[in-house]
Amino acid sequence: MPSTDRGGTVRGPALSGAVLSPIEITSTSVQLGDVIQVGGQQCRVTYLFQLPGGAKRLVFESGELLTIHTGTRLIALRVVRVRGGDPTRALTTRRHRR
Repeated sequence: MPSTDRGGTVRGPALSGAVLSPIEITSTSVQLGDVIQVGGQQCRVTYLFQLPGGAKRLVFESGELLTIHTGTRLIALRVVRVRGGDPTRALTTRRHRR
């Protein structure tokens, strides 16, 4: 059953106002929830271990492991949440920062 936060926003399994966006990741920018395609199979990162030298070991939902080093660059899908719930705004660049 969906729950409600203090602001009255309903939170449930649906990702309203969210879009999957392809981004380049490295060992410093990888995040939990990123989806990386490995061997034609999509794998979601569920846990990260910091290793010596800036490397990280990724643990996927399937239990498989992947170690990425500082020079590794991969493309991942990341959920980008949009304020106001407009997914078309998720990929536009911000012209003014306040």
